[in-house]
Amino acid sequence: MQIKYTAQGTATKGGRGGGNAQTPDGKVSVHLSVPKEMGGDGGPGTNPEQLFAVGYSACFLGAMHGAARKLGIALSNDATVSAEISFADREDNVGFTIVARLTGHVPDMDRAETEKLMQAAHDICPYSNLIRFAHSVELKAA
Repeated sequence: MQIKYTAQGTATKGGRGGGNAQTPDGKVSVHLSVPKEMGGDGGPGTNPEQLFAVGYSACFLGAMHGAARKLGIALSNDATVSAEISFADREDNVGFTIVARLTGHVPDMDRAETEKLMQAAHDICPYSNLIRFAHSVELKAA
């Protein structure tokens, strides 16, 4: 595996429970709040699930463009992808999991063709790969 790019982010002051998260270059800096649906105050900050939804939808739309090129299909710049990211209890009751739903909208393409393109993009997108297959995560104390 050849790493092409590594993004960094750090959460501070309690993380999702009223803390902050930012990148070292300052391009992303957000205040975090827990949604009321999860027992929080629903404050003005965002949450990790919203950040994941934005990242996944952007990455998947890029993967759709890549898949379209591979398939010789012209994909309109009006195409969109919306991601719903749900925070859920795991079946083993040990922790939590993420449940994702992607909705693709391509104005000049029928549903069957859009679904075929989305399936090809699902094979390309690294977010999809991360969700579908087990990956090891290196945990390191500093």
